Amino acid sequence: MEDNSRDAVESTGKSDLPELEHRVAAALQQAAATERAPARLRARIEADRPRAMAVARRRMALYGGTLASSAAVVLLVVVLLLPAGTPGGPSVSAAATIAVRGPTGPGPGPDPHSPVARLGQSVGRVYFPNWADQGLGWAAVGQRTDQLRDRRMVTVYYQGHGTQIAYTIVSGSALPVPAGTVVRKGAERLRTLSVDGRLVVTWRRAGHTCVLTGMGVTADQLEQLAAYR
Repeated sequence: MEDNSRDAVESTGKSDLPELEHRVAAALQQAAATERAPARLRARIEADRPRAMAVARRRMALYGGTLASSAAVVLLVVVLLLPAGTPGGPSVSAAATIAVRGPTGPGPGPDPHSPVARLGQSVGRVYFPNWADQGLGWAAVGQRTDQLRDRRMVTVYYQGHGTQIAYTIVSGSALPVPAGTVVRKGAERLRTLSVDGRLVVTWRRAGHTCVLTGMGVTADQLEQLAAYR
């Protein structure tokens, strides 16, 4: 009798087990779908929300400040390069400022076709003079080429008389004429001014703008060189 009862109980438990498992699984699924997070977890999330928002605001402020600084730098550069009344174009002051950067390569040698008068570098029909072989005491010691918008600026550096001067020829049509003292020497109409403490002489030759700049020299010295052909 006892053996038969035990078998009946064990048989009943085995048959009810799958149904119980289904009920437990269903209850867990319903709880996952309908129950909110525990109160402690919700409180922690709400407590961290202001800090997270503050971090996000700081990051946005830093990013915005960086963009504003970059925009200000770009605006400053544009203002320095654009002459008054000439939107989008470079200026004589910009050409003179670029020359201050110094040479990036050795100076050009004499032009094989006219070694005494010219150097082997030019912009269009305007050549750089060989002032050393002409007995003027200025030797070409370096050069650089810059691109400013659609203009190519070639600068040759001359050393002599204890200082260095820079001669820049700008490609394309002539730049707007800046304010300055007008002097005529030979066939040239020169304009002399000061840019950031440097003496600048500018003129037009064959439709291009030429800029001669330096420190430790007089206006007359630069004007004499500018007028020399």
